[in-house]
Amino acid sequence: MQQISFASAEYLGKKRVTRREKFLGEMEQVVPWARLLEALEPYYPKGKRGRPPIGLERMLRLYFVQQWYGLSDEALEDAVSDSAAIRNFVGVDLGHEEAPDATTVLKFRRLLEKHKLTAVLFEQINAHLRERGLMMREGTMVDATIINAPTSTKNRDKARDPEMHQTKKRNQWYHGMKAHVGADAESGLVHSTHYTAANESDVAHTHEVLHGQEDDVILDAGYTGVHRRDEILKAQAEGAIKADVRWSVAMKRSRLKGMTEGPLKQLTQALEKVKAQIRARVEHPFHVVKNLFKHKKARYRGLAKNGAQCDTLFALANLVIAKKALLQSMDNSVCKAA
Repeated sequence: MQQISFASAEYLGKKRVTRREKFLGEMEQVVPWARLLEALEPYYPKGKRGRPPIGLERMLRLYFVQQWYGLSDEALEDAVSDSAAIRNFVGVDLGHEEAPDATTVLKFRRLLEKHKLTAVLFEQINAHLRERGLMMREGTMVDATIINAPTSTKNRDKARDPEMHQTKKRNQWYHGMKAHVGADAESGLVHSTHYTAANESDVAHTHEVLHGQEDDVILDAGYTGVHRRDEILKAQAEGAIKADVRWSVAMKRSRLKGMTEGPLKQLTQALEKVKAQIRARVEHPFHVVKNLFKHKKARYRGLAKNGAQCDTLFALANLVIAKKALLQSMDNSVCKAA
């Protein structure tokens, strides 16, 4: 057991807990570390040749910190050196060792991308949530969000990312990718993801984010006519989607506005309000990813790399959304054990 440094002793002796420390402390409890490490272990270098690799758990913690705070590889290296809270979470004591450098973080991220391990992390975290009864299977909310990409051509190819595209929304042009998600209707937790260029239609990729066991699918007005789509009919014929699934699609504003004033219009408005209140839960993961994790612009080139990062972001967003319930269940289990 190593002796702690003076800096670490001073940090442990302070009284005030910062918001960063509180957040990292909560994530320490809710992330299923053992489960994730077991899933990644077969793909991580064993260190039989050359310099021994940094521990898998430490690299995974570094990778999660990078996603939570929207840091580049170089900024993450600096953050570990600057922040005692991050060092304590990652398990680095600068009195005895150096912080992992940006190149080490880059290699770990490429390892995850090469073996599609971010999808494994996403599925393992969702399985953890399902086992605790936080993710049901009866209903799904479907929505999509645009993630901007750099429009600059000041790069080696002198061109924009060819896999990104521009699209127009509410009289404003955007350039980037689109994240399609399927979220649990009860909790708002994301269970399925799919990524396309920004100009792809939302309704054309509905079948990509349905798990097939839902009885109800809740969508906004952009998905009008979804039940008549060829890909949906094909999936129902193959049994991938239930044939008797109920499609709850919002009425278009122009159609609602054009209705004759009277009791029927008032009832329709009340019904649409209830549907909108239910559908609003699907916006929570977008809020966490874009505002809390500060992922408002794609960092890498290509849909594969950005999609891999988004899988991790939505998995971590699920933990943030379910944080209160997870912590409460842990407290209850401790009380029962006592």
